[in-house]
Amino acid sequence: MKSIVITGVSTGIGYEAAKMLVGRGWRVYGSVRKQADADRLQQELGQTFTPLLFDVTDEGAIATAVAQVPTPLTALINNAGIAEPAPLMHLPLAEFRQHLEINVTGVLAVTQAFLPVLGAQANWPHSPGRIINISSVSGRIVYPFMGAYATSKHALEAMSDALRRELLLYGIDVILIEPGTVRTPIIGKFAGQVARYMETDYGRVLQPLAAQVEKREQSALPVERVTAVIRQALENEHPKTRYPIPRKRLTGWLLPRLLPDRWFDRLVARQLKMGKR
Repeated sequence: MKSIVITGVSTGIGYEAAKMLVGRGWRVYGSVRKQADADRLQQELGQTFTPLLFDVTDEGAIATAVAQVPTPLTALINNAGIAEPAPLMHLPLAEFRQHLEINVTGVLAVTQAFLPVLGAQANWPHSPGRIINISSVSGRIVYPFMGAYATSKHALEAMSDALRRELLLYGIDVILIEPGTVRTPIIGKFAGQVARYMETDYGRVLQPLAAQVEKREQSALPVERVTAVIRQALENEHPKTRYPIPRKRLTGWLLPRLLPDRWFDRLVARQLKMGKR
């Protein structure tokens, strides 16, 4: 039976990926931070799912989890992460550091811990495992108020490229999934997350933007679109290094990367009515 570790399976992409892979006959080990979530998922996903209690910032708990996982491990999906929208001018530095600690350092901590059971050792007698890192279109394109998240995802992209090339020594592949806005519970949190900045000069931009984000939920990517790509990245003999899944291919992927920076700046300013007053 193929076995996989997925971080952050309590909701969203991680949960749906775990459910999909259990249905396809995989043995799934999923990380959660709360015992209540572990109990719920065990009941929902059945006997081929095993919850692992750890936070990606807790090296001791990660080490304990590794001992619960069989050798060899077929794959690792680094999915756990945070996204807190905020103007960088006002974002507390502790919260900026938290994005890097969870979305970047945490990914490396988990990867380092599980690499030995994925095959990163001499004379490995099994097929090498595979690593999938859940990035974002924000790893390539940066929008206002997503600076901390985008910074962490840009770093994740660079780290993944470095790991992929370094792990050629063992035949372990590293693949990036880069979704746009996905229809998960995180969308509905935007207004509450930016509420504390409404009294700043950015309030006049954030208030209508929050309404736009709420409406965007209807056109967001269904999470099943992402899990289908995860399945492809896991099961293809020769997967791509990156799988972008933009919400809108032309305006949300191609143009932002092809237009000169100043042109794109002007488009963003016009869309958000951010001209100087």
